[in-house]
Amino acid sequence: MKVTLTVNGQVCSADCEPRRTLADFLRHDLGFTGVHVGCEHGVCGACTITLDGATARACCLLAVQAEGAEVTTVEGMAAGGELTPLQQAFRDHHGLQCGFCTPGMLATAAELLAANPDPSEAEIREALAGNLCRCTGYQFIVDAVRAAAASARKV
Repeated sequence: MKVTLTVNGQVCSADCEPRRTLADFLRHDLGFTGVHVGCEHGVCGACTITLDGATARACCLLAVQAEGAEVTTVEGMAAGGELTPLQQAFRDHHGLQCGFCTPGMLATAAELLAANPDPSEAEIREALAGNLCRCTGYQFIVDAVRAAAASARKV
């Protein structure tokens, strides 16, 4: 069946089997390879995207369930090729190493900062608790989110 979504502001359509996950549809059928697939159970957070304004685990949804939805992947976060303050903070504070968890961390952190522009360290850690990272030990990620929040408050 044909599934049509708006991904990163662009209408995209492709045929897919009804049992295809949204993560696989985005990655393999539409070419948005920033959606990473780790555990395929919604536990690791690597597949986290923004779906109609809220984060969602793309590996736990079927593509057909997202028919007509608006999706933002990590590829759609930067406007005009410029990193967002959050992405720049991840870069500046070494909040990424291998990069596998980074798209999900960014989506989750962006949602947190939209709801709470001045989160405490504990609130950041709680928000990111559903995203697993095997490289950084999380401190640099927390530092990056705090720096992005501080940067946004200055603007």
